[in-house]
Amino acid sequence: MTQIGQGSSSHTIALPAVKKSVTLAWSALTDVGHRREVNEDSLVARPPIFAVADGMGGHSAGDVASNAVVTRLAEAADSAAAAVGTITADAINEALGQAVADMKSGEGVTDAGTGTTVTGVALAIVSDAPQLISYNIGDSRVYQLTGGVLEQVTTDHSVVQELVDAGRITREEADVHPHGNVITRAVGFHEPPVPDYRILPLAPGQRILVCSDGLTKELTAYGIRHFLMSHPRAEDAVAALVTAALDNGGRDNVTAIVLDVLNIDDLDDQADTGPAA
Repeated sequence: MTQIGQGSSSHTIALPAVKKSVTLAWSALTDVGHRREVNEDSLVARPPIFAVADGMGGHSAGDVASNAVVTRLAEAADSAAAAVGTITADAINEALGQAVADMKSGEGVTDAGTGTTVTGVALAIVSDAPQLISYNIGDSRVYQLTGGVLEQVTTDHSVVQELVDAGRITREEADVHPHGNVITRAVGFHEPPVPDYRILPLAPGQRILVCSDGLTKELTAYGIRHFLMSHPRAEDAVAALVTAALDNGGRDNVTAIVLDVLNIDDLDDQADTGPAA
């Protein structure tokens, strides 16, 4: 398990290119769960990148794979923050490609390779405005809560999702399907990573949840919305979500990041508050 970055109750990012500043708050938490001996989840929560990677259980050195991904994404975040405060999809693609190369030399990795999911959001400039872009490979997820409405932003790359899309099983049947852990896309296994991207318009009051499937295996969408709505502070919300997942069984590693958009302001010679603690 690798965690890069800590939480912040208020962090303002100056974006001179679009004459705006964005103020964010976030908190992150991970737990090994009740049935696993090793936490193969990793996370990075360092503006402009927030991501969760779930090393693939049953494969060699899943922790190596998730560590490689968040380490390269953190490097990309640091470069972007120092330059313009935002990042591009091309930079994320490059970081994931570098992570795949890093996995080949990881301790305990066999010729078959290793892999991980990855999902998250990043602050970007799109159409001359600050936006969030979500990205994912595998079945870790991004949710968005706006105006009390919870939306699953990402689509799982999994066998059961393909069955749901084909109308062969219902969403409820997918939650208990015996192939629920089989994913169809990953970062690793000597293959080029291919993330899906989506633009999320940035708005004050917006709340984002980034999580591994150890959370979504234990909580329904109704439960996720309840905990996100019940706890105004990001650190309280993420703690409540992880605790609930553990109380409901904690069958897998559980990792979550809650990110809040506090304000979007015109830039009036306001300086960046600097790196988060």
